[in-house]
Amino acid sequence: MNHVDPVRSNKTNGVARSAFARPAARRARWHRPYVLCLILGDLLCAAAASYTAISVFASDRILSGFDDARVFYFIAYAALPLGWMILLWANGAYDRRIIGAGTDEFKRVVRTTIAVAASVGFLAFGLQKSGEEGGVSRGSVAFVVVGAMAYIIAMRLFARKILHVIRKRGRLATHRMLLVGSLPETLFVHKIVSRNISTGLIPVAIHLSEHMPAARRAQAPVPVYSGRDLVELVRELKADTIAVCGSAGGEPDELRRLAWQLEGTGIDLVVAPQLTDVAGPRVHIRPIEGLPLLHVEEPKLSGVAWLAKNMLDRVAAFLGLLLLIPVFLGISLAIRLNDRGPAFFRQTRVGHEGRVFRVWKFRTMYTDAEERKSKLAAENESDGMLFKIKDDPRVTPVGRFLRATSLDELPQLINVLKGEMSLVGPRPLPADDGDYLGDVRRRLLVRPGMTGLWQVSGRSDLSWDEAVRLDLYYVDNWSLAYDLSILWRTIGVVVARKGAY
Repeated sequence: MNHVDPVRSNKTNGVARSAFARPAARRARWHRPYVLCLILGDLLCAAAASYTAISVFASDRILSGFDDARVFYFIAYAALPLGWMILLWANGAYDRRIIGAGTDEFKRVVRTTIAVAASVGFLAFGLQKSGEEGGVSRGSVAFVVVGAMAYIIAMRLFARKILHVIRKRGRLATHRMLLVGSLPETLFVHKIVSRNISTGLIPVAIHLSEHMPAARRAQAPVPVYSGRDLVELVRELKADTIAVCGSAGGEPDELRRLAWQLEGTGIDLVVAPQLTDVAGPRVHIRPIEGLPLLHVEEPKLSGVAWLAKNMLDRVAAFLGLLLLIPVFLGISLAIRLNDRGPAFFRQTRVGHEGRVFRVWKFRTMYTDAEERKSKLAAENESDGMLFKIKDDPRVTPVGRFLRATSLDELPQLINVLKGEMSLVGPRPLPADDGDYLGDVRRRLLVRPGMTGLWQVSGRSDLSWDEAVRLDLYYVDNWSLAYDLSILWRTIGVVVARKGAY
């Protein structure tokens, strides 16, 4: 990795002669105000949970264990919120590397909830007088703890949404990143990062680890440098992150010296290995005498979590079908009035492990749609195994509305109840082509879903290759928390009607 200058005698090797000799650390300006807002929001959420519990439970029952009501209110509205904030801080819930992106922020909130529940239970048991039967009820304590967690998660989701809107509308609240490595490696990382603006990572330049002709450099979407001192270049670019891409981090001594140079500067060092489309839960660092080995686990497609997913699917499908009976009747009537044909449409699809089943949908096309498909083949706007026309003449007026709102997918709850589909998973594809070879066949390791990563990432606006990549990412990195995240994101996508036609 010849892009990192050797450590000269006038460098500190990460050890300053005094604490005051370190250069001023560069920190993103948006981080501190955002964290202050989170702290204030967490305190208010914890206090709101106490107020809700006092309003729901009888006040005389709650206060029965306290000789002085002022002590109780001090604990409820001051001590408990402060304790929440301290434990959130201790669990790293304000770490600038995890707020605003991913699920780690919410996992730390859940861990804090467990710590708060354990702490409150321990204090309540320790302070209870011998032989005393009064005290705060267990139900009210559980209500406060769970309520505070729900309020805090909802508040942080709202704060994250605002942060994402700010990032998408401008270059504010972002991390400026210098990519280091070969041109193909840095361009690959640039592509991945640039299409995820909500993460706040903005590539501003590339520093090549090898010589490259000027003509090749001109292909890059950002300025390209080589032979420069990285720390000086980062300061010149007003960046705060260095990303070492792929094989550029192959020489450990050079990378270690770069880490030394960055100590005390506030500049983040990120290593982007060539391992792609593998999520954090499957990757573990196993250090052996200072050598960090990345251990990649197999996808977990069985076990307790998988059983919980299947049970959640069946229960949710049963309750959904029960509650949506009036909606089903109304949609069926609208379809029949618009075009005198069956309200439902059933088509053969390929499911889990290649099993063929018939998927249920509300009919959105005229009854002769299949016969007219061959005549419209030249107008197909999609690729791969997809057939999509934005203004498909076979779609009825009612069907156009059903597709835009995704209401046509609701009958698939029947398939979920029968175990042929899941709430979340790769979309079931038609069985007529039989083109399930190579990477595409890996989609069949899980049950197809009513919604999935493909749907919340662009739906019909995505190419076939991109859709397959997202489906394979889901198969390899599935988790119950990820399913819940996709279901939550589906609501926003459906309301916004993104990519639906």
